[in-house]
Amino acid sequence: MKRVWWALAFVALAGIGGAFYQNWLVPARSQTADVPRRAAAGVPVVVATATEMPVPALIETIGTVMPIATVSVKSRIDGYIDSVAIHDGQYVKTGDVMFRLDARAAQAQVLQMQAQLARDQAQHANAKRNVERDTPIVGKDFMSKQQFDTDTTTAQALDATTAADQALLDNAKVMLSYDTITAPIDGRVGAIAIKSGNSIKSNDVPLATVNQIKPIYVNFNLPQDELPALREAMSKGPVPVIVRPQGDDGAPIMGAVQFFDNSVDVTSGTIAVRAQFANDDERLWPGQYVNVSVTTRVDPDAIVVPPAAVQVGQDNDYVYLIKSDLTAELRPVKVARTVDGKTVIASGLSAGDRVVTDGQMRLTNGVKVEIRSATPSPAKADPAS
Repeated sequence: MKRVWWALAFVALAGIGGAFYQNWLVPARSQTADVPRRAAAGVPVVVATATEMPVPALIETIGTVMPIATVSVKSRIDGYIDSVAIHDGQYVKTGDVMFRLDARAAQAQVLQMQAQLARDQAQHANAKRNVERDTPIVGKDFMSKQQFDTDTTTAQALDATTAADQALLDNAKVMLSYDTITAPIDGRVGAIAIKSGNSIKSNDVPLATVNQIKPIYVNFNLPQDELPALREAMSKGPVPVIVRPQGDDGAPIMGAVQFFDNSVDVTSGTIAVRAQFANDDERLWPGQYVNVSVTTRVDPDAIVVPPAAVQVGQDNDYVYLIKSDLTAELRPVKVARTVDGKTVIASGLSAGDRVVTDGQMRLTNGVKVEIRSATPSPAKADPAS
C-alpha cells in the first residue's frame, strides 16, 4: 500500500510541474525573446516638418481704450432748467440741443437793448442832419462858429452812443444764447446729472459728459527695446495695430499707430504709444482693456516649427532632428518668437528638416526612432445623444 501511495504522489507532483512550465515559464521566455525585436524597432516619435513662410513680427501688450475728446457740459450762466432735450446714453452731433434754460429775462434784456439802440440811432440821425444844414451857412456868418461846433460834437457823441448800444445788444444776444445748451462735439452722452426743474449756477456741477468715440484711441506702453523697431516701421508708412477687446469673440479690430511719446518713462523703462481706430461699429468703448498686437515688419522667409518641437536646455533651446537614417540628432536652435501657434527659428534649422514634436523624453543623440502619426484628439460626445 505504501508503494501505491508514493506512486500517486509522484504523479500529482509531475502534473503540477507540467502546468507551471506551460503557464509561467513558456510565456516568460516568449516575452524575453520579444525584447530585442522591440528595441530594434526604435523609439516611437511624432514629427513635423520645418516650413518656410512669411511671418509678421508682432509686439503684444495690453492697452486701454480712450476717447479722442471728453467734454463736461456746464451752464455758463445761473438759471433754471426749463427742459432736457436728450436722454441718457444718446448719441449727439455738434450743435444738437441738450438743455434749455428759462430764457424770459434774457429775451427781455435783448428787447430793451434793441429799443435803446433804435432811440439813439434816431437822435444820431437828427444830429447828423443838423450838421449838414449848418455846414453851408457857417461860413456866411448866418450862425456862430460855436453853435456849429456844438452840433458837430453832439453828432459825434451820438455816433459813439449808438456803437455802445450795438455792443450791449450783441452781448444781450450772447447771454440769451447761453439759455440753450448745445452739444460741443459729436459723441455719446453719459448719465444726465441734473434734470428739468432744477436751478443751476454758472460753471458748477456738470449737466452731462460727452465722449467722442468715433474715431477712438487705444493707449498702451511698449518696452524701450521696441522703440527702434517701431520708429523704423513708422518711417516706412502706417504701422498696423490689431486689438481684441477682452470678452469680445468677434473679428480683430484693425487700426494704426498714430503717435508715440517724446520721452521714455524712467521708472518703468517703457514708452507710451497711441493707436487710432475708426470704431464705426462702436466695439471699442472708453475705459475698456484690450489685447494689442503691433506689427513692425513681416519676415517673408521665416522658418517655423510647432512650439512643441522646441525644448528648453540649460544653455540654449534645442530640437531633436530626424536624419535620413531615422536616427535622432540633438540640434541647438535660436528661437526668434512665437506667432499664432508657430515658433520662428532664427538659426539652427532649414526648410524641410524633420523635428520631433512628441516623444523627446526617450531620445538621445544617435538613437533609432520609429515615426508615428499624431494621436487624434478624442471626439466630443454629442450632447443630443
